[in-house]
Amino acid sequence: MTTAQIDTAKAQAFGGQMMAVLNNGMLALMTSVGHQTGLFDTMASLPPATSQEIAKAAGLNERYVREWLGAMVTGAVVEYDAARHAYRLPPEHAASLTRAAGPGNLANMMQFIPLLGDVETDLAACFRNGGGVPYARFPRFQRLMAEMSAATYDATLVDVTLPLVPGLVARLKEGIDVADVGCGSGHAINLMAKAFPKSRFTGIDFSEEGIAAGRAEAKALGLANATFELNDAATLSGPPRYDFITTFDSVHDQAHPDRMLEGIGAALRTGGAYLCVDVAASSNLEQNLNHPLGPMMYAVSTAHCMTVSLALGGMGLGAMWGEQKAHEMITAAGFKKIATGHVEGDFFNNYYVATK
Repeated sequence: MTTAQIDTAKAQAFGGQMMAVLNNGMLALMTSVGHQTGLFDTMASLPPATSQEIAKAAGLNERYVREWLGAMVTGAVVEYDAARHAYRLPPEHAASLTRAAGPGNLANMMQFIPLLGDVETDLAACFRNGGGVPYARFPRFQRLMAEMSAATYDATLVDVTLPLVPGLVARLKEGIDVADVGCGSGHAINLMAKAFPKSRFTGIDFSEEGIAAGRAEAKALGLANATFELNDAATLSGPPRYDFITTFDSVHDQAHPDRMLEGIGAALRTGGAYLCVDVAASSNLEQNLNHPLGPMMYAVSTAHCMTVSLALGGMGLGAMWGEQKAHEMITAAGFKKIATGHVEGDFFNNYYVATK
């Protein structure tokens, strides 16, 4: 401890803040477990119930469910009637914790806590030695992102997001060539292919797992107009062959996002449009002080987005590259006009519509 005078009240208040962080960090971990085991979905459909009744309805071990409920009750997530030993998930809480909430399901996002905890030791080593944690150390990341993005795509992609691009829906109905670069599991491609059977859709990603998932879904849906290519987004180039190109939260993860954006510009036909969906934030830290997910997003960037790029010798752009940097880089890739849009219900992303 320093011998300098300290503000005792400030110190005590900060101690309380850190204790809340500790409690909420553990609560986040248990919330992730509740999502993965379906406990929130089960409880949302039940009247006040005992731990035995909840465990039976969820098909889970009662002893684990009971201890988990202790965390939920003391964390003010679940209500408890001590006289009846009955637990209740209020509908107001279920609106942020169940799969029925769609994009509003925050329990889904809690899975980042254990996922990033798996690489804590690797990350600390990078702080000391530089370099990065390779993508292979995140075996659950592809599935988590697929689950999260699917909820948003299903709710908004066809009816809300695509109309942000002037005239696009009419062109999709007539038949154009579309690519999703960094397509992940390919769900966005398949949704668009199903909605617009006269257009041709290509998903591009370097993840074998993601490409396999996209192909499997396309086959199950009987989509003849959806194809998938295993390729590095940074190698995309001309000649122009697409009328519409999308990236969904994939630019900031790239080792070389500048090359990716240049390739998108080169592959886009005259009169085409590029839709870049990425994290809604400022490029300036001081303008993110009131960001609703500021600590989370900087942490996810440190422990995943930035480090996987650095592991490949990349620029380490990071998730919080922000609107100003996005405009700068998209402009440098040859786009002359960029408009920033938003989709109701998706506070997480900005929607950049760019034309050459």
